[in-house]
Amino acid sequence: MPVGPGARPAAGEGGLGSNVSPREDSDGGGERPRPFQQESDSRAILVIPPGEPANPLRGSGTRPESRQQRAMEVLAGPPARKQSSALPAAAALPSDPQPTPPKPVQIAVLKARDLKTIKSDVSVTLVRAEYNGAILGDSSTTNVLPNGTASYNFTTSFDCSPDGRNSWDDIAHKPVLLTVIEVLQSEKRQKEKTMPLGQAVVDLLPLLQGQCSFKVSAPLYAVPTSPLESLQPEAKGGLEVTVCTEEPLLSASQLSNGNLLSVTLEAAYSAPEAFAPSGPLQNYMACLQVPAAGEKEVPLLFKNGILKPAGEKEPLPRPKKWPLANVMAPGALSIPNSFIVGGPYEDEDGELNKREDREFRIQAESTKRIVWDMERRCYLDPAAVAILQKRIAECRYWPVEVCRMPVASPSKGKTSKADKGDEDKQIFFHGVAYVNMVPLLCPGVKQIRGAFRVFTYQDSEVFEKTKSQHSVFRDLRSQLSLTKEGSWTPGISTPLSRAVPSKSQKEDKEKITKEKDSNRKTSSVPKIQLSDATVEAENVTYLSLDGQQYVEAGTFLVMEIKLDKALVPKRSREELTGRVKQMIPPRPPLPPRTAGAKKAVEGYHSHVTSIAVAILSEYHELFGKRLPDRGAIDHQTLEEQKRQLNFELNSSGKYFAFKEQLKYAVVKIVREKYLKTTAFETQEQFQAFLSELYVYLVDQMHVALNQLLSEEAASPAPLSRTTREQLWLFAREAEVNKDYKLASLYHQQRVAQDQRNIQCWLDYGAFCLLLEETTKAQECFQQALSLDPHHIQSLLLCGVGAVSLQHYEEAELFFEDACCLEPSNIVAWTLSGLFYELQNNNIQAEMAFREAKKLLQAQLAKERSIPEAAEGKKHISAVCVSSPSPGPEECLPERVADGSADKVPEAVEPALACAAPEEEATAPEAAPKAPASVSGVSRPPCTIFMKAVEFLMKVNAIQFVHMALAHELLSPPGGPSCAYYLALAQTSLLKEDFSKCEECLCEAVRIDYVNPNVWAQKGHLCYLKRDFGEAKECYERTISFVEDAADMHFVYLRLGSIYLEEKEYGRAKQTYLLACKNSASCLTWLGVGIACYRLDEMAEAEDALSEANALNNTNAEVWAYLALICLQGGRQLEAEQCYKYVVKLGLRNAALLRELRAAQQRFGFGDPAF
Repeated sequence: MPVGPGARPAAGEGGLGSNVSPREDSDGGGERPRPFQQESDSRAILVIPPGEPANPLRGSGTRPESRQQRAMEVLAGPPARKQSSALPAAAALPSDPQPTPPKPVQIAVLKARDLKTIKSDVSVTLVRAEYNGAILGDSSTTNVLPNGTASYNFTTSFDCSPDGRNSWDDIAHKPVLLTVIEVLQSEKRQKEKTMPLGQAVVDLLPLLQGQCSFKVSAPLYAVPTSPLESLQPEAKGGLEVTVCTEEPLLSASQLSNGNLLSVTLEAAYSAPEAFAPSGPLQNYMACLQVPAAGEKEVPLLFKNGILKPAGEKEPLPRPKKWPLANVMAPGALSIPNSFIVGGPYEDEDGELNKREDREFRIQAESTKRIVWDMERRCYLDPAAVAILQKRIAECRYWPVEVCRMPVASPSKGKTSKADKGDEDKQIFFHGVAYVNMVPLLCPGVKQIRGAFRVFTYQDSEVFEKTKSQHSVFRDLRSQLSLTKEGSWTPGISTPLSRAVPSKSQKEDKEKITKEKDSNRKTSSVPKIQLSDATVEAENVTYLSLDGQQYVEAGTFLVMEIKLDKALVPKRSREELTGRVKQMIPPRPPLPPRTAGAKKAVEGYHSHVTSIAVAILSEYHELFGKRLPDRGAIDHQTLEEQKRQLNFELNSSGKYFAFKEQLKYAVVKIVREKYLKTTAFETQEQFQAFLSELYVYLVDQMHVALNQLLSEEAASPAPLSRTTREQLWLFAREAEVNKDYKLASLYHQQRVAQDQRNIQCWLDYGAFCLLLEETTKAQECFQQALSLDPHHIQSLLLCGVGAVSLQHYEEAELFFEDACCLEPSNIVAWTLSGLFYELQNNNIQAEMAFREAKKLLQAQLAKERSIPEAAEGKKHISAVCVSSPSPGPEECLPERVADGSADKVPEAVEPALACAAPEEEATAPEAAPKAPASVSGVSRPPCTIFMKAVEFLMKVNAIQFVHMALAHELLSPPGGPSCAYYLALAQTSLLKEDFSKCEECLCEAVRIDYVNPNVWAQKGHLCYLKRDFGEAKECYERTISFVEDAADMHFVYLRLGSIYLEEKEYGRAKQTYLLACKNSASCLTWLGVGIACYRLDEMAEAEDALSEANALNNTNAEVWAYLALICLQGGRQLEAEQCYKYVVKLGLRNAALLRELRAAQQRFGFGDPAF
């Protein structure tokens, strides 16, 4: 193809990786090239007329008939008619009997600018357009203006169709190549000489994105004048180009249902030692196949990888390159606005993305490597998209093959038979990387990028992992015979005389042969002639030895696979929020009732008051406001005044008016207070009701008159001293003591105090989950969510409740909405993964777990990056060793905005291991570590599953806890952690499985002997087993640690009760006082009061019991001890009052009741029955 001096043919011309160079005219000059003509040359080049295939992978397989159309075969590769039949994607003819008519694509080159910056003395130029290996045409020669511009106004076109030579796939990955050629002045009678000046490429991708026309300013890159010249990659000029079509290339259905696949192969790092930059010329290649419609598969081939020695890393960002071979300007290989940007290893999707791999990755990027930086696009029609999705679902791993092939120089224009045999049988350094494509089936995922290890290519292993029955390179091996024609290409060294294995390969093969010969000599089997199968086996062994070097060197590919649209669309945040609102519409607060018992009574009071004021005014009019001396009125005078007042009221009609005024108020009381709206069945019932009503009305009249005549306004009722936090603590105490009725009452009081507080509803729902009242719990969670549809914790708990109720569609919606609203929430992704695993949706589960782990690694890395002083590090390490309970910022899955910051510590809270610095767990050569636990077992880092367990234990979601613990059992490399056994012990304790709980706690103590949470939990176990001696030792050990356990409140309560039982009243008093200081409650002050009473400290005992009574006036034991104190002090009335409440509340402590009655008998008072 005549593309000017220094040009190379299009990709695929003359075989894969071939390099073809035109030569100059025999007379030293050169005529300006014309389309489809060939300059005289001593070497053969391939001339391809319009409409003929330039790439042997896409050729029709027919031989040209005329000499003008006949392509001269490149000596390095086989002729087009011998292409492999194993490439159905390339060789298959269109099966549609009525192919789609081709659509013309028009290219218009308007003008060039800044040509003088490339060459200052340029005067006359023309522009040549090429596409897909064919020259579209040349413009007329144009003079360059002094400002460096040249107007071409050159228009050309080519046809494209889905099944034609220029297919949609070609449009996706092949740009239009524009070459600006300088026309040199020549003497008369001599042909014009030309010289390529610069090249530009125009990306046609917008045509596949629905555009019919677009205009670009394509950067123009200078063409080097010699192979030794190094140019700056920056563009020095530009071409204004417009591209248009008469109608869109894709229909609306193809545009919406089709897709665009982009595969970027960046580099192969940690190359084998056998790869040397100097020496024989080699071509480094990689390939994978993409399924297309029908049974076809499209091979995506990456050739001409550049082997770079150890040195500096590849820069970031760096441009991606076109998969072209006929570009003379190196800068034109860069794809516009497409860059490799890299990123943290932990965010990658492939392998080698763990923290322990970081050092190896950094070293490998600076060592010997093979660089492609090449992007290959592929258009997928709707049928191909469906097949791609099906293939990924059937087999998650896709093979990406790599190999190294020698580039041979032709020997007299032909290849020997022996060479051909070697070429057909051997693919050197044949390796394969397995790319996990499953993430592309997750909703919304459009890209995977990462590092993938390279293994030896073995048919059985490849078939087992990928279900692929053949190698792409073996299918193409007839076209992998690469010939070097003498043209220069970056990264390729001097040519070889012919395709032969390297010296190291020969030595390896000779060594294997000698060993086999030696084995044959020592064998007793008679020497026979080797069969073809034996020779093939030797070749396979030799090739396996080549491929094994990838494994020994730790070679890995870094590549990116990207889709224009996700295979599985993800629901938008607005859609998810809307669906949640439809499920749980916001409930406005109920309007205040216009009627009710309270309001009816208040109305009655107001009417009584107004009537009383009117009667008093009437009295003043009759008798005046002045009272007799000393303010006393005798009975006779009073009766006379009363008679006169009644007469005046009756005679004036005011009495009847007052009665009618009260009538309506009384009717409302009857309806609202007594709920009487129907007639009575008997007269007796009617009379009884009238008597009851009369008494009530008279009492309420006195209340109203007292309020009216009182000199001082009645003091308002004292506000409740209990806060939401105190009520929550009281509820937790009742839960631990198995008094679920009292706990429910406290939770209801919290909700009644503030019905718009989200945390109150969530705590009440968690309590209902503990009682296995799932429906009621779900109602609480949904009520919390209705208050704030964006509250993550409410969404997650609604999902947990929906799973418990087996409403799986709703649960999926809740979890998906939570992950969408807060993508950085580790617990949300982990719970989503557990849910998808419950649904046997392994793909979604794997994606969710991977996202959660990625977020956790980023969080731990951020925590480690905070600089700390040496003493600070030691202190923090000691905290992690002694107190594995998470801190508020580090380990809590999320913070609730509604009052959670000042929340009292949770009781029986799961004690999760602190995330020890990962360097300590994985890098033994690191700096001196913090002191480890007594057991000598280093603590593993915090995992996503233990974070989920921490959240789930607080809300009593035991089903999800067991699922998370099952993963945690298999997750840590060093086995289960102390936190795992501690959480498992807590779940066993809830089920009262004491033997299982004891086993778990023994393992936890073995792993971390100085963990206060372990000893606290062991104390609770012994306390419930009524082994108070062992419980006392565990509790005392717990409070002796520097750091507190997570549930110190109950440690103090139970240890104090043991001290009281053992009559160690002084220690009991101190323990209960510690509990009061930590989190005061009725029970803590009751303990202080009991201890002081037993120590005969009556004043302190009364103060403590009074404080307990103020916090909870329904505790019978408090009233009993107050009664005892009053008996000791001789306060009869108060003693009787306290005893009355003891009886009314029902004291359950029989021993205390006997003690109280004995004291009453001894003192002779205290019981009103005496």
